[in-house]
Amino acid sequence: MKILHILSQMPDFTGSGKTIQAIIKQAGDRGHENFLIAGIQDGFELDPSLIPPDHACFVRFNGIDLEFPLPGMSDVMPYPSTVFSSMGLDRLKAYEAAFKRVIQEARDRFAPDIIHSHHLWIVSKIARKVFGDRPMVTSCHGTCLRQFSLCPETDPRMGDAIREIDAIFCLSRHQKDQIRAVHRVAPEKLHLVGGGFDNELFFSAPKPDKGPVEIVYAGKLSRAKGVPWLLASLKKIFAQNFRLHLAGSGSGREEKECLDLARSLGERVIVHGPLPHHELARLMRKSHIFVLPSFFEGLPLVLMEALSSGCRILTTALPGTREILGSVRSDMVDLLELPPLETVDTPFQKDIPLLEQALAEALENSIQKTLKKRQPDMARAREITKAYTWEKVFSRMESVYEKVKR
Repeated sequence: MKILHILSQMPDFTGSGKTIQAIIKQAGDRGHENFLIAGIQDGFELDPSLIPPDHACFVRFNGIDLEFPLPGMSDVMPYPSTVFSSMGLDRLKAYEAAFKRVIQEARDRFAPDIIHSHHLWIVSKIARKVFGDRPMVTSCHGTCLRQFSLCPETDPRMGDAIREIDAIFCLSRHQKDQIRAVHRVAPEKLHLVGGGFDNELFFSAPKPDKGPVEIVYAGKLSRAKGVPWLLASLKKIFAQNFRLHLAGSGSGREEKECLDLARSLGERVIVHGPLPHHELARLMRKSHIFVLPSFFEGLPLVLMEALSSGCRILTTALPGTREILGSVRSDMVDLLELPPLETVDTPFQKDIPLLEQALAEALENSIQKTLKKRQPDMARAREITKAYTWEKVFSRMESVYEKVKR
């Protein structure tokens, strides 16, 4: 099968970027032929072992095809980016024209049997119009629903194109319900496949039996991910024998806020910056606890990566996370309840002190559990994660490919 993969942003660094790489690898391993379209900038080059250079077309931002930075599906990205809600009509038209040209080029060069796009957003709309006669599936990562709520005026006809997509891959039942509510997609087009992780890269090793309890956060340094809240909570923890590792980056004032808070905590925080996947996996194998205090997620794959690496999990009880982990009975997983939010990813200012205190208490509890039992329950961790290896997830996707291709 000839599969055209389309991602509007960098095919790396973020959850959707890592996802498209994993899907291309799985598809290639099963004998499918792949072609990639993506947005890139600043000299980015994709590993040619993943896909041959003649099987990729890019829209180049920051001065080649388009002069402005690449718009990210999140307003804070781990690289310089443009925010969709502030693009303006001229930039939006140029953006659409650039992707339409590259998608048409790929159609003529590759003649795909099926199109697999990512995000229920502008570039998927363009692909649906260009490939009106070809089967098309789209993966929803959650951020596209957030963008639609932040700037629905960007394209009032978006929903029409999305409803014409043959199948949509969802991370959770909650996300299926969201897509039906937002875009009125027929339920038979929505397929629950979940998110995947690389179990050959993320695996466990014996944890340090002495020294500080090692806690790791990996992701964007932003308010929506709860990083300032996490750092402020550390000042309220009585335990002394712990250390937080921050892996990731952000942009602008929010990244600066996070880094300033981290510096104020001295030796309690180690800032790693963005880490390649193999280095993140190594850090997780050495860590006891993984913390994700986010206010908005689809199904964060990093939780499965951390569990598979033997980390106990402390995460906010967001709908997708609660659906997957809420019934888990194990000291490997703790969920932290959130109060109602002011916007889709912003708490009310009045609740911030209570949030900091609640997170501090939850972290203290996780630290104390780790001090009593440093080694994780890996049998339980493998039981939780076994359905979310990329091999299992891609098998579910592949069965949908076959269904819509008939």
